[in-house]
Amino acid sequence: MYFRDLANLSLRSIAGHKLRSVLTSLGIIIGIAAVVILTAVGEGIHRFVLAEFTQFGTNLIAVVPGKSTTFGISGATISTVRPLSLDDAESLKRLENIIAVVPLIQGNARIEAGKRQRRASIFGVGAGVPEVWQIAVAAGRFLPHGEQLQPRPFAVLGSKLRRELFAGENPLGNRIGTDRYRVIGVMEKKGQMLGFDMDDSVYIPTAKTMQLFDREGLMEIDLLYQQGASPESISRAIRKLLITRHGQEDFTIITQKQMLETLDSVLDILTLAVGALGSISLLVGAVGILTIMLIAVSERISEIGLLRAIGAQQLSIFYLFLAEAVALSLAGGLAGVISGVLAVQLLHFLVPALPVHLAWQYIGAAFALSLLIGLLAGVLPAIKAARLLPLEALRAE
Repeated sequence: MYFRDLANLSLRSIAGHKLRSVLTSLGIIIGIAAVVILTAVGEGIHRFVLAEFTQFGTNLIAVVPGKSTTFGISGATISTVRPLSLDDAESLKRLENIIAVVPLIQGNARIEAGKRQRRASIFGVGAGVPEVWQIAVAAGRFLPHGEQLQPRPFAVLGSKLRRELFAGENPLGNRIGTDRYRVIGVMEKKGQMLGFDMDDSVYIPTAKTMQLFDREGLMEIDLLYQQGASPESISRAIRKLLITRHGQEDFTIITQKQMLETLDSVLDILTLAVGALGSISLLVGAVGILTIMLIAVSERISEIGLLRAIGAQQLSIFYLFLAEAVALSLAGGLAGVISGVLAVQLLHFLVPALPVHLAWQYIGAAFALSLLIGLLAGVLPAIKAARLLPLEALRAE
């Protein structure tokens, strides 16, 4: 029997039982649509979180106080750990391939401007913030260089804080806070970063923040390095310099590359997990195809006997029923992909805040799985049909 004849007979059989064929494919349709929707949500969250981590730019290395791994030394020695200092930040700035450094302290305090007051995030930073964190100045200027040793009471406002404190007024030159910080700049809108509203913040010199919050050391030092430079070699240089200054490795170096690789692997597992959850419905579809094809064999015994009587081989009967099962799963897979894509578009329209992105690699894998399920579910009915003896099949009429 030619392939064209097999395809023609299979399609005619499916078309002759439209309602049964649709119900049989329904499990596959639901399974594929579920995979499309869930992986789109997972991939959307994946991209959203990565964008959150990279919105401050790339080629970043962070140094934080304290060692993240076990010291293996006595508790008496641990008490001598030195905090990260402004001098450490100045020393790191002189390393090869380092473009800019931001010594960071973060806190929360009440901000006053005239008769208005509110609480806001305080970022104690250096002059390198616009370059390192990729935040542009909308008006005025950012904190000048050389403000760490003898800092002046300068302040730069986030866009939201500027709007709340000064409304339509020009904030430049005005004083804020009980310490009378002079506003010298306003930042462009940046949005949120890991729970911090960068627009509802004020930026002042790091040394002033240390005095404000009575801190002896920095919370973090962020470094921006040259494009193309090796983060591993820069990390080694940072480690060597700080060990020389501190006498021991009482700090932790975190490269953006390491952070993104770890985060990416976790988010990939999340997307795969939600896709696997949706694919459970495909098993229901497989059971449906298997059941209906076994029933079809019982209903078409006389047809099988007639085909065998006119010369059809066992292999041809096998391929005929297998082709029907694959055709059902193929139709269900296509309908599921179309339904899922439309559902994702509708979800994005109804809930714009929910990040969704079609993950075509998972959709392709789910579609291929649906074909495999149709193939496997059709094997047993096809074998049963092929083993029927022609005379017994004709006598069943």
